[in-house]
Amino acid sequence: MLGNSVDVLIVGGGIMAAGVARQLRDARPGARILMVDAGTVIGSVAGQHLHDSPDEAIWSRYNARVSTGVQSHYLGAETTADIGPTVVGAEPGIYNLSAFGADADAMPASAVAWNAGGMGVHWTAATPWPFAFEAFAAPGAPEGQWQADLASAQKLLHVDPHPYSSGAPGDTMIAALDEVFGPASAEGRHPQPMPMAVTPTTGTDASGTDMHAATASPSGEMLRTGPNRIFEPIATGGDPLFELRPGTLCTRLEYAGGHVSGATVRTIETGETYLIEATVVVVCADTIRTPQLLWASGIRPEALGQNLNEHAFLSGRVTADHERLGIDLSTLTLPREGEHFIGSYWLPTSGEGQPFHGQIMDSPITDEAGEIVGYAVGLSWYVPTETRAANRLEFSDTELDPAGMPRLSVHFSYSDADLALIERGRQSQALAGRALGDFDPDRDSALLAAGSSLHYTGTVRLGPVDDGTSVCDVDARVWGFDNLYLAGNGVVPTPLACNSTLTGMITAVRASRAAARHLPA
Repeated sequence: MLGNSVDVLIVGGGIMAAGVARQLRDARPGARILMVDAGTVIGSVAGQHLHDSPDEAIWSRYNARVSTGVQSHYLGAETTADIGPTVVGAEPGIYNLSAFGADADAMPASAVAWNAGGMGVHWTAATPWPFAFEAFAAPGAPEGQWQADLASAQKLLHVDPHPYSSGAPGDTMIAALDEVFGPASAEGRHPQPMPMAVTPTTGTDASGTDMHAATASPSGEMLRTGPNRIFEPIATGGDPLFELRPGTLCTRLEYAGGHVSGATVRTIETGETYLIEATVVVVCADTIRTPQLLWASGIRPEALGQNLNEHAFLSGRVTADHERLGIDLSTLTLPREGEHFIGSYWLPTSGEGQPFHGQIMDSPITDEAGEIVGYAVGLSWYVPTETRAANRLEFSDTELDPAGMPRLSVHFSYSDADLALIERGRQSQALAGRALGDFDPDRDSALLAAGSSLHYTGTVRLGPVDDGTSVCDVDARVWGFDNLYLAGNGVVPTPLACNSTLTGMITAVRASRAAARHLPA
């Protein structure tokens, strides 16, 4: 136990928090780092991605929920019930914002994780990288800094450029899509394998022959990156200068002028409150609860909670015409145990000419006897939306949520430009579907409810100048403070077409580098 006076206090225990801890430990080996997380651990291993949980019941429940390939279905088929008047005793997991008493009708599928590790133990692990309008290189930064920070984020997440492949069928399918989208694709941005935060391992087939991970079948071979793969002491300990303190909610940052001295925290189960003193504070409490904590602390810059952004989510699926495409069904394999697809690919955005992100996963279709009788391709199209201050979180000064924090309301809508681009996205998705088989947008695609992607950004966005449109500077330091930093998707200032986690980790890279300057070398 570190006690309640430390060098670094990290608020949050998810992937971004783990990235901050990893980098600060590498930069400052002697720093005392305390990580507080309001949720409790799911299962027996802190920070473990549920895909790889050693607990069979947890493993089965997780994989049943993600088998659809739609992130919002992590919540199950029904909207989650209210968490109740208090979070004390609440089962750890993902809850709709409405379950926390929020007015979230404008974003009905919005959700947050109430568990140690946050969304970092649930996420799909897709890590496409930002491009063109999605990027936010810092003005005046050294040449190549953006690419260096991106590479650091990829390393932290253990990104594999091509962990899944369905082999020849996938190659044929991607070639068909490239005929449609290749002319509008920027260099290096053609349809291609999806990079993922997955660590493949090798196995053997029934005869004992070594097999590459892409064709190996035993369970547990495709390990997802959770917080404990980024910073191992979260699960294993062994670092006397680090402590994870789950079940501990940060309720207020303590500060005078522009200097934070620490934070008041509350033990969820007992209600005990106490003060933690810290030289540096880094808040990584997600896109919803980071601005909520700042508001509760009286830190209320004009842009706080504003610019809530989420790409629109068109979910589609096509049964490929394998004969027209020249795909031999006998070359298809069944997904490995614990996986719901055989190949993972993407259509990268290429700027204005091709502004959409396509997440493409293929799988065999089987009959009741388990025989492969067809080939299906999932086509999820993400449509970027405008960044607007009117899309925002509003916090109450009089009402509290079940965790005892300011109750929030969500304001979110699509602009006319958003609706026009969503329609273009439908047409783009239809082109992809028809390149592969019989695809009817009215039958085979749906615009999911706002919040469904779980990829929220912008509520504590960074900016180059303190002009009221941002919450922190390009190093993620909160304006007006010398030792308070933010990290995570909420700091991302740009609209995204791609999945948000890798882009969000870039803010953790920046915040960690800047925060380290406050600590002895």
